[in-house]
Amino acid sequence: MADLPEFKPLKDLGAIPMSEDSELKFYVDEFKGYKYGSIRTFVKGAKYSGPTKAGVTLNPTVLGGVIAALEKLPKEPSVLEDVELARLPKKAGVALVVRITLFKDTTGIDLREWVEEEAYTGWSKKGVRVPYKALPRALAFLKEMTPLLAKD
Repeated sequence: MADLPEFKPLKDLGAIPMSEDSELKFYVDEFKGYKYGSIRTFVKGAKYSGPTKAGVTLNPTVLGGVIAALEKLPKEPSVLEDVELARLPKKAGVALVVRITLFKDTTGIDLREWVEEEAYTGWSKKGVRVPYKALPRALAFLKEMTPLLAKD
């Protein structure tokens, strides 16, 4: 198998370990002249190491909405059910939904796209789950993205 090019974003802000072989990376990159923030799952393995499809991109408006929703949360989770915190429009038919979710008896913050199209309405595969205990670090990374997404 040919060596894949090394992943080099404009600015790597940091990562939150998820397991022995995966982490959530927070970074800023550019596509067609537009800067965007990104949270993506990266894996480390014998056959492949690098980004996965699991992730979300954030434009400045969506990033501001995510930060505003997360800043209101207490240090410890206080809900015992899934709760939607914000629904932020990304483009026609697609919104980023910020939720507190319970999965396998652990609480996390889910950032996932909701799609409303003629053929399909529901959750997309584009999303990430941040462990609640990592919320302060995730919020710090997101706040660090804000000035980097400002227009030059």
